[in-house]
Order: sequence, then C-alpha cells, then structure tokens
Amino acid sequence: MNRESHGIGNGGFSGVECEYIRRHHHHEPGENQCSSALVKRIKAPVPLVWSLVRRFDQPQKYKPFISRCVVQGNLEIGSLREVGVTSGLPATTSTERLELLDDDEHILSIRIIGGDHRLRNYSSIISLHPEIIDGRPGTLVIESFVVDVPEGNTKDETCYFVQALIKCNLKSLADVSERLAVQDRTEPIDRM
Repeated sequence: MNRESHGIGNGGFSGVECEYIRRHHHHEPGENQCSSALVKRIKAPVPLVWSLVRRFDQPQKYKPFISRCVVQGNLEIGSLREVGVTSGLPATTSTERLELLDDDEHILSIRIIGGDHRLRNYSSIISLHPEIIDGRPGTLVIESFVVDVPEGNTKDETCYFVQALIKCNLKSLADVSERLAVQDRTEPIDRM
C-alpha cells in the first residue's frame, strides 16, 4: 500500500513511518517546488532489496522506465550516471549524481543534474527498514523527493506525475525482490 504526503507532514503515515521520514528524508521545498513521500512494504529481507536499490550503476534491474545506464568513473559519492529512458515518457535521457550511499543505514540519494526531461532540481532519497511481514523478514521502503514545478503545471499535477513514476518503480522493486526471495526460500521467523 502506498500513502503519499504533500510536503511530508503526517499524510496518513504510521508513527514508525513518520519517524523514519523525519530522520532520513530531509527536503526543504522552495516556493515553486513540490515534495512527497511514498511507502511500500516488500515481502523480502532488507539485504536482498538493498542489493537491488544500491546499484546506482544498474537501476534498470528494477526500474521499468530505464533502458540503459552508463556510469562515469568509480561508484562513489559524486559519481554521475547517464540514464536512457524508455519510449512513452516525455524524456529520453537523464544525468544523475549519487549524493548518498549508506550501506549501514540502507539509504540512497540521487540528484538529477541534467538531461532531456522536465524534472528540474529533482532530488530523491530512498531508505529501507526491516519489518516482519507475514512472519518473515520484510522491508519497509520509503522514497521521498523534491522537484521544481514546471511552467504551466500545478504542484498537485507535478507531485501526481512523479508519484506515479515512483509507484511503478516501487511495485517493480517489490516484484523483483519477492521473486528472488521465493527462490531463496527464506525461513519464517518464529512468532512470539
């Protein structure tokens, strides 16, 4: 289930979700920007989900709108990637910088710095948190963003568009992760 929050207030989030958002998702939207956060629960353990999310060099492993990705230099903070966008979207390329990659806290942040699209000053943070789902190790994924509102669009229209893209990415992340988790046959955690 996804819940969104314009401006990242409570927005229907649980207390735990609000705490993670407060702790890890710092965005300060300007006058002509919108910001939101989405939540997805995945029936796969954090290490498995993180193994997909952390691959700044291979976002196409779970992001359906990315056809190719080329990273310049080593994979480190400040690294740039040139992403090819699949047809059907109002974009063809995106140049993105790795802002944060924290393997201990499971947080990845990127900033779009160029490309052929309308997402100006776009920045996103994705964080993963362990949960027990149906008696097995699962993952709570939170993704938040801030972006400029393009000329001719409203904040609501812009947020809705970006949320739709993120929802597709998170659904795909869940599908890929859960398929891999089933193959791995993770044992259930004993209930207390």
